[in-house]
This record gives sequence, structure tokens and C-alpha cells, in this order.
Amino acid sequence: QVQLVESGGGLVQAGGSLRLSCAASGSIFRAIAMGWYRQAPGKQRELVAVITSGGLTTYADSVKGRFTISRDDAKNTVYLTMNSLKPEDTAVYYCHARWSISGDSWGQGTQVTVSS
Repeated sequence: QVQLVESGGGLVQAGGSLRLSCAASGSIFRAIAMGWYRQAPGKQRELVAVITSGGLTTYADSVKGRFTISRDDAKNTVYLTMNSLKPEDTAVYYCHARWSISGDSWGQGTQVTVSS
């Protein structure tokens, strides 16, 4: 059982930046893909960004050009760098690992609040 622990969330003003970290208890290089999701009150959980084992990245249109997902396999950590934050980015952000077709892991989530 691999544990994922997010950190780095908090309160930031609109236009500011924040970097989220996801520390894994196992080797993330074994993951098919690592991703960040978010869920705002009253909304469905949505995929924000994903990075595959091969280093390919994809982003939700709403964050494209502002957010960057990256990984450091030596530290077993995935990052989400968020720039030009907007109030609509306010949500709980979750780290996710896809190990196989049937196996995955979720972090506990970290709150990001962007004030106007």
C-alpha cells in the first residue's frame, strides 16, 4: 500500500503562486501516471494535470499555461506549480497515482484558497 501525502496548500491572493507537493511512500517511477485533481464545493472532481511515466503532460484547459506538473523520482515526489492563481482555482487538490488498470492511490487532499 503506497501512501500519498500532499502539502503546500494555503491561502494566496489572486495573481499569486503556490507549489504543491505530493510525497509518496513508494517509488513513483513505477507509476503509469501521476496526476493532480481538484474538487471545489458543489462541483465534480476534475483532472487538473497528469504526467505519464514517459514524461508526457496534459492539462485542463482552465489551467493551461498557468500550472505545471513535474516529478522528481529520486525524491518520490510530484509537484504542481501554480502561477497566476484565480479565485476559481479555489478547491481541495488531490494527488493521484495510477499503478495499473485496477490499482491506484489517492492522497488526503490539501486546501488551496485564492482570495480576490
